[in-house]
Amino acid sequence: MTLEVFVILLVRVAGSLPVLRWAFAGALIAIAVDLSDLFLRQGLDLGGVPNYQALDKYADLAYLGTFLIVALRWPKTPRNIALGLLAIRVAGFIAFEATGERRILLFFPNLFEFWFLFVAAVLHWRPLFRFTAGNVVLALVPLIALKEFQEYALHWGKWLDDVTAFDALDNVWGWVTAPFR
Repeated sequence: MTLEVFVILLVRVAGSLPVLRWAFAGALIAIAVDLSDLFLRQGLDLGGVPNYQALDKYADLAYLGTFLIVALRWPKTPRNIALGLLAIRVAGFIAFEATGERRILLFFPNLFEFWFLFVAAVLHWRPLFRFTAGNVVLALVPLIALKEFQEYALHWGKWLDDVTAFDALDNVWGWVTAPFR
């Protein structure tokens, strides 16, 4: 393990902990920190990262674990759905590790992450929300569509593989500020 891998893992674990205190805000922090390793990889020169995709999937277990701890305290329906979605992602993680094939993750999307954000937001801002079958379906359909698009872009289409994190920020900044130039 290189020092760079160690630093990235340390940052990812530390970034997962706020969810234990603040479910929604902590989840947003954990997801932002999940993206930070792209910048760390580009900005650090401490021995490199031999297999980034594998490192990322193992590091994801830190925030998925904290999400699980919080989800276990939820009411029955959202908790059980969270457990099922996490089981799907863990199966995908195992399949990815066994094959090394990123595209397999399209069939095992990390919908648990999106579901967690949805439930944490609902429980915080709409505590009287009822998790009926209809409401669950209405929530899951757009979440699935968004997550499958993200999984496709990242792992099947590999749209961001040749874009550095700093280049992506420059592109976004250019797009945001274009009307003012």
